Amino acid sequence: MDAKSLFPGRRGFIRQMGATALLGVGAGAGLSGCSSTAASIGDGAATGFDHGVASGDPLGDRVILWTRVTPRRSDESGDIAVRWQMATDPAMQAVVANGSVSTSAQRDFTVKVDAAGLLPGHVYYYQFAVDTVKSSIGRTKTLPRGDVRQVRLAVFSCSNYPSGYFNVYADAARQDDIDAALHIGDYIYEYESTGYACGNAEALGRVSEPRELLLRLEDYRRRYAQYRTDPDLQAVHAAMPFIAVWDDHEFADDTWRDGSAEHKASEFGPFTLRKVAAMTAYHEWMPIRAPDPATPEKIYRSFDFGGVVSLHMLDTRLIGRDQQLMMSSYYDEHQRFDVEKYKHDVCSPRRQMMGADQMAWLERQVKDSNARWQMLGQQVLMARMEYPTAVAMGECNCTDYSALKKRAAADPSCVSGPEKRWLSASTLPCYMDSWDGYQNDRELVFAMMQRHRKNMVVLAGDTHNAWASDLHDAQGSQVGVEFATASVSSPGMEGAYPDRDPEDVASMMVDLIEPLYYAQTSKRGYMIVTASHEQVRCDWRFVDTVFKREFIVATERSLRTLPGPGNRKIEECSGA
Repeated sequence: MDAKSLFPGRRGFIRQMGATALLGVGAGAGLSGCSSTAASIGDGAATGFDHGVASGDPLGDRVILWTRVTPRRSDESGDIAVRWQMATDPAMQAVVANGSVSTSAQRDFTVKVDAAGLLPGHVYYYQFAVDTVKSSIGRTKTLPRGDVRQVRLAVFSCSNYPSGYFNVYADAARQDDIDAALHIGDYIYEYESTGYACGNAEALGRVSEPRELLLRLEDYRRRYAQYRTDPDLQAVHAAMPFIAVWDDHEFADDTWRDGSAEHKASEFGPFTLRKVAAMTAYHEWMPIRAPDPATPEKIYRSFDFGGVVSLHMLDTRLIGRDQQLMMSSYYDEHQRFDVEKYKHDVCSPRRQMMGADQMAWLERQVKDSNARWQMLGQQVLMARMEYPTAVAMGECNCTDYSALKKRAAADPSCVSGPEKRWLSASTLPCYMDSWDGYQNDRELVFAMMQRHRKNMVVLAGDTHNAWASDLHDAQGSQVGVEFATASVSSPGMEGAYPDRDPEDVASMMVDLIEPLYYAQTSKRGYMIVTASHEQVRCDWRFVDTVFKREFIVATERSLRTLPGPGNRKIEECSGA
């Protein structure tokens, strides 16, 4: 078995590592995930709001408001005037801001308003209207300033429509104390209807539309439109502001700056055209404020939550990333693996994850921030997730290596010579789409945080499983922690070990990977991250199913980190 078959991308890594009532009535309390937020329209109405409402990118004095007008006629070609208003009460009586904008087919009838003149740290309600038809009412919140007791963030990743219901969103929509939601990538998936994780799609009534692989602007628009008809996704958008960045599946699998692992230019055309199409649809359908409208690929930006958190949303996917390395290319004609060249290349300063401009921007943001915590909202795992060499080279599997370690600990005399070499060998990075494949950039980030004496918490997604790891630099110094969320609906490692207790699989991963502190490899969920001056706490919430509308949800693990150079590591929470 060669290295390419061992780790053929994210899914290889996973295999080997084994709807709501209208907020005008409920306003964030007692929400149900089982009914749509879409406003109903009568037969005589010219337009509707079938895709709900959303808000995003809050600042101290403004927030982006979003909706999409649904024309009654599919061939609508003219401009549509849309009124909007904001109020301090859910009945929309105490109006504090209002205006009118127009939309058209040119922007897929989406509407984005940068509503300004607001007060920091305040809850607001908003609504859109066309003629006599009104949208549902959304709830949003501006960023606080000055002294803040705590900040609570919901963190999501990997929401695949055909994989199952968005029960995770339904639970989050019921939370009434979240300041903002972070979606750190794979908000949609680009696959054809017979593609990845679609086995239950027909039975669930969630077959992807369009049915073809997404390539053109109209394809991406239709996929976003389908996702945004989901009642639970509408619910969570209407309940809280979103701060989002893209990952690869908003474009194509394993995207990098100039291509993708699965994009065949000879068949699909230039990747540049596909990238522009995907990027255009993303900016239309997501409540994001582009830092530079002239440069739509630039989405990295910062948000300050008083003196507690400076949140830096990074783009580790598109704007600066070099192409991923392939382990298979380091085998010679005799199937000998060049370990030294491989290790040299993964650490090469010529290989960039973020790009020089974004790295310089992050340095300025971190240096100028006076917040207690520097929090990085980004896509892929930053922690070292290296495998023992014997596992990486396919000489033994994870299960057997874990058993060998336990056997050696109990009775060293029973370990053979080859097994001793396995145990004494170094580890190898294997998931080249993560920061493990761009180690120089990772060291630059670590050095930046140490240079400015900052407390760092990294948030990650991408793998569909939940993780918590200590972050060490190349010299072994503790520099921060990483909390990684499970997926909203995409399958995790449970498919790789169908006959094993998931708890055993998770324990095996912690045993194999040295910096790894916690793993949950079989459930769908999200994180609630609570930051104060005293600590950052992460609570992992998991649903018991995504295949039924009825579900049970529970917080299954809580971990924290403390500030200061003697801390900045994962520890158990003391008390509730």
